[in-house]
Amino acid sequence: MKRIIKKVAVIGSGIMGSGIACHFANIGVEVLLLDIVPRELNDKEKAKGLSLEDKAVRNRIVNDSLTTALKSKPSPIYHQSFASRIATGNLEDDIQKVADVDWIIEVVVERLDIKKQVFENLEKHRTPGTLITSNTSGIPIKFMSEGRSEDFQKHFCGTHFFNPARYLKLFEIIPGPKTSQDVLDFLNGYGEQFLGKTSVVAKDTPAFIGNRIGIFSIMSLFHMVKDMGMTIEEVDKLTGPVIGRPKSATFRTVDVVGLDTLVHVANGIADNCPDDERHELFRLPDFINTMMENKWLGSKSGQGFYKKVKNDDGSSEILSLDLDTLEYRSKKRASFATLEMTKTIDKVIDRFKVLVDGKDKAGEFYRKNLAALFAYVSHRIPEITDDLYKIDDAMKAGFGWEHGPFQIWDAVGVKKGLELMKAEGHEPAAWVNEMVAAGSTSFYSVKDGATYYYDIPKKEQVKVPGQDAFIILDNIRKSAEVFKNSGVVVEDLGDGILNVEFQSKMNSIGGDVLAGINKAIDIAEKDFQGLVVGNQAANFSVGANIGMIFMMAVEQEYDELNMAVKYFQDTMMRMRYSAIPTVAAPHGMTLGGGCELSLHADKVVAAAETYMGLVEFGVGVIPGGGGSKEMALRAADLFQKNDVELNVLQEHFLTIGMAKVSTSAYEAYDTNILQKGKDIVVVNKDRQIATAKSYAKLLAEQGYTQPVKRKDVKVLGKQALGMFLVGTDSMEAGKYISEHDKKIANKLAYVMAGGDLSEPTKVSEQYLLDLEREAFLSLCTERKTLERIEHMLKKGKPLRN
Repeated sequence: MKRIIKKVAVIGSGIMGSGIACHFANIGVEVLLLDIVPRELNDKEKAKGLSLEDKAVRNRIVNDSLTTALKSKPSPIYHQSFASRIATGNLEDDIQKVADVDWIIEVVVERLDIKKQVFENLEKHRTPGTLITSNTSGIPIKFMSEGRSEDFQKHFCGTHFFNPARYLKLFEIIPGPKTSQDVLDFLNGYGEQFLGKTSVVAKDTPAFIGNRIGIFSIMSLFHMVKDMGMTIEEVDKLTGPVIGRPKSATFRTVDVVGLDTLVHVANGIADNCPDDERHELFRLPDFINTMMENKWLGSKSGQGFYKKVKNDDGSSEILSLDLDTLEYRSKKRASFATLEMTKTIDKVIDRFKVLVDGKDKAGEFYRKNLAALFAYVSHRIPEITDDLYKIDDAMKAGFGWEHGPFQIWDAVGVKKGLELMKAEGHEPAAWVNEMVAAGSTSFYSVKDGATYYYDIPKKEQVKVPGQDAFIILDNIRKSAEVFKNSGVVVEDLGDGILNVEFQSKMNSIGGDVLAGINKAIDIAEKDFQGLVVGNQAANFSVGANIGMIFMMAVEQEYDELNMAVKYFQDTMMRMRYSAIPTVAAPHGMTLGGGCELSLHADKVVAAAETYMGLVEFGVGVIPGGGGSKEMALRAADLFQKNDVELNVLQEHFLTIGMAKVSTSAYEAYDTNILQKGKDIVVVNKDRQIATAKSYAKLLAEQGYTQPVKRKDVKVLGKQALGMFLVGTDSMEAGKYISEHDKKIANKLAYVMAGGDLSEPTKVSEQYLLDLEREAFLSLCTERKTLERIEHMLKKGKPLRN
């Protein structure tokens, strides 16, 4: 049966329910969000003379919850206009409306009795065949559907979103005793393709997969930190980005999530998993019990493992909790010799071998931590899942780990992992010893560009399912390499399409990257049909390498600097005016030069989580790689659709002048950095390269012809320039901008106005590029600009332009 989701009902509008509602609105689905009716008036309602029968009162809980969610940062919604897709109501007046939806998602309080009451009520109005699921984080699914009809139970299961629903990718699907396989298959595919999630089918066990392993990992650290006499700063230093975990690491993450939330799940595991071989670890250490008694729950209570205070001089300071005295103190700097040894190792996965061999406290910590983790995950199969890759998927998608436990074990070495366990007194599950005895040396392997995992029942490597829609660059890089230099790898994606993958630090764009792009276009024009520029790093590109620009400017090598900027401009123009279609696939931070590259592609296939902007003003310059020219051109192309040409140009000017950065790809349409009708957004980043490839192939098959260079860009000359100069004078006079900011803005104004031409004139792109380059170079000679760049470099900020 083909199933289409046009409308969903979300029951419960708390943080999680509102977040889920917003994410369905993100992908274009109509949402009905329902919650309970208040039992008493609040002070505002009393003051207005309202009664409990007024609609505003009856829908107050749901409306207040949704409003709070929409105002929160980071935002749960890609674009504020998408909130119009959400209709609100209450469970008494509007419950009959669930008859018209395709999927009902229950997100009420985590109490079985309340959930069962809700389901009983919903079944009276639910249309047979409608999906109905619970977002429970741990209540057994089998108990929830007891007493419900056969049709209800057939279409019922758990669908556990992680909070925040927009940003965390894990989507656990937990079948009940009678859930139809068709329902599970549908939800698995829908989660991946439409919601942009990593779908994982889990068994109906306490805390399912993600929280079972994640809470074990945190509770293990809680006990270890006391045993090893470590500070919370030391643990957060060792469990953050250095091993591919979020910056919030362990203790700061607990503060954000809430200690009470963590304790609730840990107690649930302790109460319901008496046979867990590490059962004792889920018992709360004394310092956690004390924190719970004191209500030191983290961010929600104003203090947890960290506490922000104001000093007498008005400055703010973040204090840390001393786990021995349970008193707050100034933060202590944590440093370890072992971590210093990993600074030259760019790939996180390659650091683990070094970390477990460390001779200091850090090395001891990693050996103890990883030995416990490896042993624990091995024993969870087949209890929580039959397939080891699902544990890795859950930890990466739900907890933000760059690599899952079995991937880390492979990186350390399977036999080395067993040695660590033995040294720490842990025993692996029997299947691991059997695997090693049979001659298997890894949990994963790559063959023909696909990832294979060790299937325990079959005792052989089996292809991870669902990869056909993905292109994993790590898997094809070596076998499909066509060209490589220090800045890029060019890979053959198949079907006549090449991919340029940046390999520089933070994917910044320097001479080697530009050379690689030009070489890729050369190769594609000769032997291929199209070109994608995409990568699967954390960010697409933070911009041009301003360190290089700084050195040239300081040494007054202006001819070389002019040539470098022109080379950048020429490369961007070649992206647009090559004989083959070019498709950019931006994601994450796409700033400065990374944004300029996207502006010049024939098509952009952006990940929904793309933060794009021309941010050069922050460095003290204007976009010099074609960005200033391009915003002037895009404004000009809108002139014929808008009578007020100056207003259109001003909007594009402010996009650069205010260094606007979109908080999602959809917001980039507002600034015309992405263009409606031409560029597209994909929600599942894992599908992005494959989607970009398909569009490059489609453009080629439609008979792509090299475009003719533009010579018809309308500029407004003195008319626009005068408006801009008056505006910057006013801003400086009002002390909104500095004298130097005014100088930068005036340079940009000159470029976007097309110079001081006496009347509106049609000019070429090259004319605007020359103005742009001249303005960029002149700003590079400014002392204030050089001071800004030097300050950024000293602070270790992203080398972006």
